[in-house]
Amino acid sequence: MKVNYPQTILNKSSGSTNSETYLNRLCNETFLSLWSYSNLFRDQGRTNYKRSEAKGDGKELCDILVVFENHIIIFSDKRCMFPNSGDIQLDWSRWYRRAVREAANQIWGAERWILNYPNAIYIDKQCTQPFPYTIPPKASAIVHRIVVAHGASKKCIKHLSGTGSLMIFPQIVGDMHINTQDHKCIPFAIGQVDPRKGYIHVFDDTSLEVVMKTLDTISDFIQYITKKEELIQSGKLISAAGEDDLLGHYLKHIDINGEHTFIPNSKKSINGIVIDEGLWDSFNKHPSRLAQIKANEISYSWDMLIEKFIFHITNGTSYYLSHPNIKSQEEIFRLLAKENRTQRRLLATAINKLIAKTPVYYRTTRIVLPLHPGKPYYLFLLLPRSKDIPYEKYRQIRGELLGNYLQILKLKYPEALDIIGLATETGTSEERSEDFMYFDASKWTIEENREAKELEKELINHNLLGNRTMFSGSIKEYPD
Repeated sequence: MKVNYPQTILNKSSGSTNSETYLNRLCNETFLSLWSYSNLFRDQGRTNYKRSEAKGDGKELCDILVVFENHIIIFSDKRCMFPNSGDIQLDWSRWYRRAVREAANQIWGAERWILNYPNAIYIDKQCTQPFPYTIPPKASAIVHRIVVAHGASKKCIKHLSGTGSLMIFPQIVGDMHINTQDHKCIPFAIGQVDPRKGYIHVFDDTSLEVVMKTLDTISDFIQYITKKEELIQSGKLISAAGEDDLLGHYLKHIDINGEHTFIPNSKKSINGIVIDEGLWDSFNKHPSRLAQIKANEISYSWDMLIEKFIFHITNGTSYYLSHPNIKSQEEIFRLLAKENRTQRRLLATAINKLIAKTPVYYRTTRIVLPLHPGKPYYLFLLLPRSKDIPYEKYRQIRGELLGNYLQILKLKYPEALDIIGLATETGTSEERSEDFMYFDASKWTIEENREAKELEKELINHNLLGNRTMFSGSIKEYPD
């Protein structure tokens, strides 16, 4: 493929160990590759006080860093063999120190650097390629800290049965996790590593897959860990048999805003909750959950579409970019990535059904209205490709027509602030190209409104604008 934009190329690491590579793949699937970065480096310790002239390699910052809007997610991946001395409390204490506490220290150190030296973070060990996005300022940054601690799940199953997910007891704080002269610890129970430095999520071999493969959009994932942190800090979680059971409880309950919640709607005040073992298993086998999984299958074509654009952007092979730099592209594609799994199902259904039912020689459009106020409006355009028109000319016509339609959409829906257009060929062939266009309609002027009305008349006169297909309605997260 021809490199058209070398300035957008990113040479990202995929992880330096097998477990890091696996974690990197999970993060790319959940957060998408434009927002997930493995093995970043800081230039601390290089030999020259002038960064531009410094020599030597930088120091590793963290295993995975995700930056999305003002959310910063820091992952530390630790694989430690669980000891086998015969004393389970001693073995747990040793494993906890190496797998959890050391990883937590790495996260807190990375957090300090990220917030204090946001312009000294690099993708490569030689510190030549800066981290491409702006780190949110310390005052507005929301930091989520995740330790991925491998090695205890099999031992946990042997001693407690269950799925191998570590128990959650928020009242266990700091050194209460380990055996001391003053008290005995509770093996396979995680609480708060050090609440003074910020809450640490601890995922084990079992819960890592369950959480990241279930909450596999950045919006769904961030909403879960944010509400979990609020639950822990409220003191209302007494215990959970495991992270998987905690997730099952969360996904079962909906609050008055239609969002998942840990505290069920009740006329009585709820002072605390205890989540028993087996809740995740029963939730995951429920017919509504199975129907959801089946209904979500089409939504992954939306993920693949975003990743297709990201692939060409980060390899410099995009056909055309109006803003040829990574930062601008991230800001634009963030709107697509913000859609949760249920909304992606709606969008993917709209575009896929439109392609399937439109004859190969027809031009057609479809508008998808937002499910909630403030969300983007979408317009999909299918334009037949004529053999009589050179390909370059066809792409130019398609792009101009898409831009015209987005302006006219603003006329019909003046409340629209973000309008996204997607254009492609008619027909069901997998060999197709796509044009993506974002229209910031938040600063719509009287003059632009007048021009859009004239444009609408012109398109109607040239038979390029007729009755448009609308796609709206409610969609259930858990289908009947």
